[in-house]
Amino acid sequence: MSHTKAGNASVPNPVSGGGLGTFDGVFTPSILTILGVIMYLRFGWVVGNVGLWGTLLIVTLSTAITFLTGLSISAIATAQRVRVGGAYYMISRSLGIEAGGAVGIPLYFAQALSVALYTIGFAESVVDVFPSLDLKFVGILTTVGVALLALKSAKAAIRVQYFIMAAIALSLLSLFLGGPVEGGPEADLSTRSSFWGVFAVFFPAVTGIMAGVNLSGDLRDPGRSIPRGTLLAIGAGYLVYMIIPFFLDRWATPGQLIADPLIMRRMAFWGDAILLGVWGATLSSAVGSILGAPRVLQALARDGVLPAAFRFLGKGSGPEDEPRIGTAVTFGVALTAVLLGDLNFIAPVLTMFFLTTYGVLNVAAGLERFLGNPSFRPELKVHWGWSLLGALGCVGVMFLINPAATVAATLIVAAIFLWLERQELHSAWGDVRRGIWMNLTRAGLLRLDARPDAKNWRPHLLVLSGAPTRRWHLIDFASSLSHNRAILTVSTVLPRARITTERAAAMESTIREYLLKQGVQALVRVVAAPNPFVGAERLVELYGLGALVPNTILLGDSENPEHRAAFCDMIAHFYGARRNTLIIRHDERRSFGRRRRIDVWWGGMKKNGSLMMILAYLLRTSLHWRGAEVRIKMVTPTAEAAVVAHRNLERVMSELRTGALPDVLVAGGRPFDEILHASSRDADLVFLGMAEPRDDFEAYYERLQRRVAGLPTTVFVLAAEDLAFGEVLLPQKAADET
Repeated sequence: MSHTKAGNASVPNPVSGGGLGTFDGVFTPSILTILGVIMYLRFGWVVGNVGLWGTLLIVTLSTAITFLTGLSISAIATAQRVRVGGAYYMISRSLGIEAGGAVGIPLYFAQALSVALYTIGFAESVVDVFPSLDLKFVGILTTVGVALLALKSAKAAIRVQYFIMAAIALSLLSLFLGGPVEGGPEADLSTRSSFWGVFAVFFPAVTGIMAGVNLSGDLRDPGRSIPRGTLLAIGAGYLVYMIIPFFLDRWATPGQLIADPLIMRRMAFWGDAILLGVWGATLSSAVGSILGAPRVLQALARDGVLPAAFRFLGKGSGPEDEPRIGTAVTFGVALTAVLLGDLNFIAPVLTMFFLTTYGVLNVAAGLERFLGNPSFRPELKVHWGWSLLGALGCVGVMFLINPAATVAATLIVAAIFLWLERQELHSAWGDVRRGIWMNLTRAGLLRLDARPDAKNWRPHLLVLSGAPTRRWHLIDFASSLSHNRAILTVSTVLPRARITTERAAAMESTIREYLLKQGVQALVRVVAAPNPFVGAERLVELYGLGALVPNTILLGDSENPEHRAAFCDMIAHFYGARRNTLIIRHDERRSFGRRRRIDVWWGGMKKNGSLMMILAYLLRTSLHWRGAEVRIKMVTPTAEAAVVAHRNLERVMSELRTGALPDVLVAGGRPFDEILHASSRDADLVFLGMAEPRDDFEAYYERLQRRVAGLPTTVFVLAAEDLAFGEVLLPQKAADET
């Protein structure tokens, strides 16, 4: 027996197929659920309210939605091996384990509680005929009976359904051989329901196609049986529902059809045959639900969707892998519901769960077909537009039937989805989500202009961090700048002799997992090179896709004199490649301090000045630096010049709306280095602009390092991108004036 990893556990796959074929495994349970209670007790009411042609239109519209869903199911079933779990299995293998679980868990409870709904309905109809019987006793006895039948085996339950099918066939034959009704109660026709109100009442009659799909793990050939049996059941149900209205419309008045729910009993050649049909319809639906629910539960447990304490529910029994433990649990749920009594208040929500399942199946098939992945090769090809139409039809019908129940069901499904996402389940299969992102990424890349755009500019950062744990301050700083909206890449350069392709891939995976645990969303790149400087230059030259390349390089300072020449050459290379460069000179003792004050030493709205103000704004609006005070520092030679400069700087700050504060300093004959140290020694972070790399850049950089020695953590900023950074800051009017 093979194993797959799903969720957090290694679980066995079910045995390959069961013993049921198309007729007994799919068609029979599906058609018996379609020809159900609504046909016997509500179809006359439908005809009485909207007339013959209105009824035929309702049947056609309803069946069209079910037919589109059947096509989607058939496409999925013929493109993959459908194992135990039916609809849950299909959705989880297409849209992912979270989406499958979000639909599958409510679907299980909907099916389990449906057992109680149907057995209570059966008990009520029996008590109506035999008033001396106790309603709850009959309901309990019926629930026990269908549970014992399901515990024996699916084949045994299907054999019983043959007798139920015979009872339904007998009831229909008796109806067709009947005649007009004489007398009886007449309803007031002025109170007729609207077309869409009647549509909402009738639609659940044609949604029984899951009864066969749920037995997917018991089928000899699911890929063959599911599409044939499902579509055949839909067709047969449509034929029956299109024939009956002609008899109802001919043999009774609209008032009689509306007033008497059991009008068919009065029409039929043998009236009690209709009772047999009603009983058969409720029992067949109960049997179908108690066969389907445990199999969904079994699949959920095997895939690790349920908590670890419930993994035992995935066990199967016997050569056909029967979910007997799941059946016993489902029996307990159903019996509890029967003992509690009336379930009418939750019945609409259960209907919404079934319709949600149909809608999501349509979405899954449509997306698979739209993306055109080579792995999706259905024998029955359905255009994605038809699947989309089926999904929209399901959503529309949900709101027509019960808007409040639709909202309730949607909230429950969404809550389960979010809960499963937090569990960080890992499946052993791929799903369509990767294909969606690949297509969106491709479309975006092809439409992305290579020219920088001031309106949409962000610092897309390439962080030369080495091992993240050793230089975490670089990643911390980059993450604060990105706001989880820019593209952040954490890179490591390893000596060529120590790296293999497999080791690089393993290291990338390890770093990626570490970053995720730290709450940092980033791409990871590990490359081999003779030394870190050559590796960094190659990364800048080659890393990226189309117009999407890092525009800003972030790295640590290098104070080693032996490496200064290579380091400065690398910075010059970055500048020549038109990449902005941020060099962090980290204060190992204080790091980023309390993250309450940022000093920006400003020389005007030219490139470095504007870029530093953008970076300071991004920092103070990040989570870790939120509310930090940004001081824009400017030095003037005299007090008179300081007054004018302060006024101008205040005006600029007001226009920029970054929340920064002007701080104009008077030199008074002091050297700049003295002013710098005296003014910024208590800051948590200092921004300083850096000159363009020229022939004497190495000597300049050495002087720069001496200048900031003893200061808090300092960022050297070198703007190189072909972009007017002032336009990123200024409103359009101010930018035009500038």
